[in-house]
Amino acid sequence: MTDDSAKTQADVPVKPDGEPVGTFKPFPSSGHDRAQQAVKPDTPQTRSPTYRLAYDDHDFMNSDAMRGVRLQLELMKPEMALREAGILSTVVLFGGARIPAPGEAPWAARNAAQAARLSANSRFYEEARRFAQLASQHSANSSGGKEFVIVTGGGPGVMEAGNRGAADVGAVSIALNITLPHEQAPNRFVTPELCFNFHYFALRKMHFLLRAKAMAIFPGGFGTMDELFEALTLIQTGRMARIPVVLFGTEFWRRAVDFGFLAEEGTIAPDDLDLFHFADTAEEGWAVIRAAYGF
Repeated sequence: MTDDSAKTQADVPVKPDGEPVGTFKPFPSSGHDRAQQAVKPDTPQTRSPTYRLAYDDHDFMNSDAMRGVRLQLELMKPEMALREAGILSTVVLFGGARIPAPGEAPWAARNAAQAARLSANSRFYEEARRFAQLASQHSANSSGGKEFVIVTGGGPGVMEAGNRGAADVGAVSIALNITLPHEQAPNRFVTPELCFNFHYFALRKMHFLLRAKAMAIFPGGFGTMDELFEALTLIQTGRMARIPVVLFGTEFWRRAVDFGFLAEEGTIAPDDLDLFHFADTAEEGWAVIRAAYGF
């Protein structure tokens, strides 16, 4: 028997759905099987939904019974991509999607007063952009862009500013987008290969914190508050490591949340006020992180 005659169908270097060629596999790939199914005979049996390959059956994969599998997929897909990219740690940057860049019209304003306030808050867009520049430049200089990588929610406003600041200095940045009723495309400054989309908020939150070495929280709404208090709760209860949490915009945050009142009422411990820091400029916020890690 010659070497050629010993080859099986699984040995043949096919490339369905982008499968790499040249690697020996003793069994056909799932992509190979999918390609074969595309040329199956057309009979009542092959047209039946029950005949579909389970992983290629959209109705089955999107059923209630498969929710646990979909949760696992949303955990694994970004994790595998981030590992492949060599991303070791991140700086999480949160803030309002409605805050415009300086000079841009406040698209989310519902009245003149809101328009004036959103326009005034555009200074936070610039501070977020500058902060991301500082973090990303440090990342490039110290680790080749593998540590302290900016990650945002991928949308407009402050999130855009974060990805934009990284792009300003030629650095990569990550976006964790979420499907919403009013779909918004990822901002154009995100590194395309590190732009992810989620259905489940819970898995998105997990990915925000899995590699987080610091958090930069700019003024925002419910989403920003949600992510902030989720992280503070995990740190407070010891469920995650203590990392620097910087609240940008002292006046905004002291008015939005009366942290001192919570301590006075006993609903949080006085020491919990040490879980976060206030800053008003990018340089002040980055100094907090530098001090925490001694660089």
